[in-house]
Amino acid sequence: MAENRASVYAEGVPCWVDAQLRDVEAGKRFYGELFGWTFEDEWYGSFAEALKDGEAVAALVRKVDGRLPTVWTVYFATPDAPALARRIRSAGGQIVSAPVPAGDLGVTALVTDPEGAVFALWQPDEHAGFGKRHEPGTFAWAELYARDTEAADDFYGDLFQEALFGPDAEPDFGRAAVSDRFAAEMPPHFLIHFAVEDVTAALEDVTRLGGRVQVPPFETSYGTVAVVTDDQGASFALLHRRPGA
Repeated sequence: MAENRASVYAEGVPCWVDAQLRDVEAGKRFYGELFGWTFEDEWYGSFAEALKDGEAVAALVRKVDGRLPTVWTVYFATPDAPALARRIRSAGGQIVSAPVPAGDLGVTALVTDPEGAVFALWQPDEHAGFGKRHEPGTFAWAELYARDTEAADDFYGDLFQEALFGPDAEPDFGRAAVSDRFAAEMPPHFLIHFAVEDVTAALEDVTRLGGRVQVPPFETSYGTVAVVTDDQGASFALLHRRPGA
């Protein structure tokens, strides 16, 4: 069932994800079979919006430059992208792409935190963000892997205080040390998690579809997680959330 979008995505809440891919058609085949997504081509074919049961859940975007990374990106909601970008810069982050309108869909910007972890901002207009989440085949969690976890706590705690610590907060992202699951030389980054009913079965589907397993299943405070890549090299995680977590 679709959520009441207008009341859900306060500033600092993850509200959208997209994958930058060299081959969007191949991405449709991979994710369509893995998660049961269908697709609608949008904005003159520059990206494909993924739907789960008719509700928007993600986008696959064609890379405009082959040198760009093949990667999933998480977007955080904001009512004022330029103002939030200024706060990020003042707090030691960087502006990769300044806020610009995405047609009549909304305003977007690409930024980093002080350690260089990349994320995006979304100021909605006609596109509010996820129509469905927290269900199998949809966004479930974003984990920040940071080197300096105390600095990350300070940065995001100040930036998104209400979303993380407010009286109605139900955070959809957390943080861990890079070395917990990845090599110490791995740069700080966000890892997007998609919900699945059975991690083992989903891993079999990933490998059958040409992806690979980066990190076998492990237990976290929020459920069982495995880290994988798609058949083009974009990393993401599969999550079976523990009841009550």
